[in-house]
Amino acid sequence: MTLDEFERQLVDPDPEVRAYFTGKLMRQAKPDDVFTFVKLATIRELWPSLERYLGDKRPFWTWLLERWSDAG
Repeated sequence: MTLDEFERQLVDPDPEVRAYFTGKLMRQAKPDDVFTFVKLATIRELWPSLERYLGDKRPFWTWLLERWSDAG
């Protein structure tokens, strides 16, 4: 898959496709790199669908999003 193809999946009209590829990104990329491709608002919007795709990274992302919620 090319970078262009991957980026198209991140904005696919189907929210399940977006959730899958956003979760894949969050699972495999460094956290700072994730935000090069998706906004925090997108992650929050897709969270109920994407969290199942995070694998062993789910606790980290849950913690991070909760911390950011507490700070704001």
